[in-house]
Amino acid sequence: MKNIVALLGLIALSSLAQAQVHHNEDITPDSTTYTNVYVKKMHSDERTSVFAIWVKKEVKAHKHEQHTEVVFVLEGKGKMVVGEKKQRIKKGDTIIIPQGTVHSVKTSSRKPLKVISVQAPIFLGVDRIWIN
Repeated sequence: MKNIVALLGLIALSSLAQAQVHHNEDITPDSTTYTNVYVKKMHSDERTSVFAIWVKKEVKAHKHEQHTEVVFVLEGKGKMVVGEKKQRIKKGDTIIIPQGTVHSVKTSSRKPLKVISVQAPIFLGVDRIWIN
């Protein structure tokens, strides 16, 4: 009986954690009428959150006290500040933003920046601190 219960538990857990493949051209916002930033949740569990984010203009300076963020640029160009470092970003770039590091971005291309943001641990939206 214990083996059956354990097996059923493993099956239930495996059904919750499904592998996902997303092709860049299939990652689209649900609306194109947003004025600046559009965020689309792609995945979340107790360890991570994954979002597709489109930025038409900018994301003002802020930091996250509880998690690290890794950003993968899929489309567009911009100027990003991470800590004291200012740099240009473009398609194919990866930006690692350590926990507690102030960061911001301004889009410099005609089309919005399109990025994948992976945040660990899970991002619940409560640890974003805006910097004046």
